[in-house]
Amino acid sequence: MAKDKEFVKEITPQNEDFSQWYIDVIKKADLADYAPVRGCIVFKPEGYEIWERCQEGLDRRFKATGHRNAYFPLFIPESLLLKEAEHVEGFNPELPWVTEAGGEKLTERLAVRPTSETIIGEMYHRWIQSHRDLPVLINQWCNVVRWEKRTLPFLRTTEFLWQEGHTAHRTEEEARTEVMRMLEVYRDFLETDLAIPVVPGRKSESEKFAGAVETYSIEALMKDGKALQAGTSHFLGQNFSRVFDIQFLDDDGQRKYVWTTSWGMTTRIIGAMIMVHGDDRGLVLPPRVAPTQVVVVPILKKGQDEVRARAQQIADELRSVARVHLDDRAEYSPGWKFNEWEMRGIPLRIEIGPKDLEKNQAVLARRDSGEKLFVSLDNLPETVAGLLETIQKEMYERARGFMAENTRPAATFEELAEIIENKRGFVQAGWCGKAACEAEVKEKTKATIRNIPLEQPDNGPRHCVCCGEPAQYKVIFARAY
Repeated sequence: MAKDKEFVKEITPQNEDFSQWYIDVIKKADLADYAPVRGCIVFKPEGYEIWERCQEGLDRRFKATGHRNAYFPLFIPESLLLKEAEHVEGFNPELPWVTEAGGEKLTERLAVRPTSETIIGEMYHRWIQSHRDLPVLINQWCNVVRWEKRTLPFLRTTEFLWQEGHTAHRTEEEARTEVMRMLEVYRDFLETDLAIPVVPGRKSESEKFAGAVETYSIEALMKDGKALQAGTSHFLGQNFSRVFDIQFLDDDGQRKYVWTTSWGMTTRIIGAMIMVHGDDRGLVLPPRVAPTQVVVVPILKKGQDEVRARAQQIADELRSVARVHLDDRAEYSPGWKFNEWEMRGIPLRIEIGPKDLEKNQAVLARRDSGEKLFVSLDNLPETVAGLLETIQKEMYERARGFMAENTRPAATFEELAEIIENKRGFVQAGWCGKAACEAEVKEKTKATIRNIPLEQPDNGPRHCVCCGEPAQYKVIFARAY
């Protein structure tokens, strides 16, 4: 029992040490463990199934927009990376290299995939010959490696899982449409499936992807007031197509370079989900990605087999509308079970005991709000299905309210610095568009321009928060993961 007490012990409060709270939740909710390799984690079944739910939600959207999945090698010859100077310079500090294999030194170093633009560019050069071959709409589910100096489970690890889309188009207009379409796919997924509100926008020149013409992102706000980049979509223009000579014969008889895009989302969205919704009792899972949506807990006493039998029947009935687990372990008390399932973030708990049977009712406990409801056992599947949808929507609204409350305007540098230091969150401010002002804010406050929101407000600061010159954009500053 000592081990039991240790498992349900209170985790570190968020307001005491948010980083330790985050790690406590991951461990106690059994999502992941540290691997023996520096900066890597092992996804335990509970954590990996969340990723599988995310994959399902994204993959369905990708295929609905005409994309197909493919797979490219993990190893990339150094000569391919060197073809795009800006690209390789951006990733070089994070690149691990294979220099020896089979007991022999390699004639050419192989990079372990940090991203796949170069090797995919090489293949598109072979595959694309005519305008009839376009567009090419390919997505890849894989792992990548970036040798990070500071790591944090899910958010920033040496090896991580992701998807990367790579498309080639006949015209610039088609490519730009693709970039914005996939940004919208990401926004819809985050807000609909993970209940995480985001701000879509364009990255500044200093924050864009290495080798891109323009980078767009969706930015989310964590409960500790830090921002997290949850997904990116890049307009690569003809940078990679010229380097890799990806040309096609158009219907006017002219050979032209294709226009390309890439876009990606990683397992860091699991970390975002934990930090946006979790509380001091542990994990809070949105129903759409929860491995278990409903746990049924019978209140058992000796000689009350009818309670166990009815609980089993309820679990079986609910499997038509939800992912259900029956916890009828006799060696644990109901209170211990309640605590455990709350810590694991199960969206809905159903309690049923002898008195409930007499009244033909069950107790439904919501993880997100803590609310308890007494409901009839008649039409229980319909009740549960409706309540799960309500939980999903209200989790999103709650997170959106938090983001709104923690988004503040700043007209001067002093206001921005005070908010960043003492309140955190998103700061809306004017920016003249000069890199020097952006760099000065970063140096003095450790806040960066998260993006230039697609929706530019009519009101707000009219002058640059740093130099005071007329503002070219309204941007979002924040400290970030």
